Amino acid sequence: MKDKQEITIVLDCLRSAFNTGNIFRIAEAVGAKEIIACGYTPAPPHSKLEKTAMGADKMVDCRQMTNSVEAIKQLRAEGVKQILAVECTEDSVFAWEYDYDYPLAIIMGNEALGVDEEALKLCDAVISLPMLGQKESINVGNCAAAVLYAIIAKRKK
Repeated sequence: MKDKQEITIVLDCLRSAFNTGNIFRIAEAVGAKEIIACGYTPAPPHSKLEKTAMGADKMVDCRQMTNSVEAIKQLRAEGVKQILAVECTEDSVFAWEYDYDYPLAIIMGNEALGVDEEALKLCDAVISLPMLGQKESINVGNCAAAVLYAIIAKRKK
């Protein structure tokens, strides 16, 4: 599966360049179209990001936007069919249970703050991973890997 997937990953104010670099590696591994770095999310070129991206920061397209609301509006104007937040809410659907339509975008939020509230309102739906322990979130890079592989696994069916 070397074809580019019609998946855009929007990173909403991630703090860690190491997490962002990790997501570049995951994006490259699943053939994502691009990453949009919003707010203060580190974007290439960035030495700490490069360390964990291991070259994927040069292989995956990246653009920067002021915030995730701007990114959603731009993606809609570009014809993206589905824009999904990755967040644990009462209405979220587990990532492997959702029916995806392409091209699509997923928004990954800051680990402490989540996806911006205004951005959440503009999304078509919210997908999540089950949180069975006491913590309400996992590392954003780990979450991105699980969600993206759930998405591409459904596409192969």
